[in-house]
Amino acid sequence: MSSTIVIKTVEEIASIRSAGRLLAQVHEALREEVRPGITTGELNRIADRLIRDGGGIPTSYNYGDPPFPASICTSIDDEVVHGIPADDRVLEEGQIITLDITVGLEGWQADAARTWPVGEISEEKRKLIVAAETAFNAGLAEALEGQRVGDIAHAVQRSAEGEGYGVIRELCGHGIGREMHEAPEVPNYGRPGRGPRLRSGMVFCIEPMITAGKRHIALKDDEWTIVTQDGRPAAHYENTIAITPTGPEILTLL
Repeated sequence: MSSTIVIKTVEEIASIRSAGRLLAQVHEALREEVRPGITTGELNRIADRLIRDGGGIPTSYNYGDPPFPASICTSIDDEVVHGIPADDRVLEEGQIITLDITVGLEGWQADAARTWPVGEISEEKRKLIVAAETAFNAGLAEALEGQRVGDIAHAVQRSAEGEGYGVIRELCGHGIGREMHEAPEVPNYGRPGRGPRLRSGMVFCIEPMITAGKRHIALKDDEWTIVTQDGRPAAHYENTIAITPTGPEILTLL
C-alpha cells in the first residue's frame, strides 16, 4: 500500500458513492437473510449474485495471499474479521455475525461492515453491537477538515473503552478508492492531534472492531480468520466516508 494519500475529485467521490450505494443495498438484503438455519455459504452466494447483478464485482474474492476464497467475510461470535463462508457453517440462534463486504464498481471501491443478531441474542451481545456503531459515530464526528487522523482514532477508543470494551489495535481503517486499501491508515486508538491532517477529498473507512473481553487476538489456521484470544464475542461497524468542506459524508448508506 502506497503511503501517498490520494485526494479525490468531486467526480471520483461520486463514483465511490455509486459503489457505496450498491454495497448498502447488498447489506440491507443480507440483513433480511440472516437467521438461524442459513449457512454462511448461502449468504456468500446471495451477496455475490446481488453485487454482480448490480454491475459490480466482489473485490474480496481472490484478494491477498493466500487468496481469499469468497466474495464476503462472515465472522461469527468470537471471530473479529475475515471469517470464510462455508456450506457447513450453519447460523444458530443467539449468535452474532459480522458481514464485511467490499464492492468494486466501474473501477472504484467501497467497503462497509455490519454485525447482525441471529434470532434472539443476549443483552451482552446486543450492547456490544450498539457500542461498535456508537464508537463509529464518535470517530465520524471528528472527521472534519483540519482535524487529524489521531482525533478520529482517539474518539473511537474513548467511546468503546469508556463503555468497558476492548479495542483491537492490530487492525485499522484505511483509505480507499481505486484500491481496496490505500493511505492513510485509520486506527481505532491513539492520541488526538497526531497523524495526517484531514483534507477535503480524502476518502477512507472508519471501522471500530471491539470485543466484550480483552483486546488480544489470534489468527486461525486458515490464515485469514482473526479471533479474540479469550473467546469473547466481537463486533465490527464500518463505513466508507468522504471529507467535504461541509463535513463528513457517509458513502455506504442508502
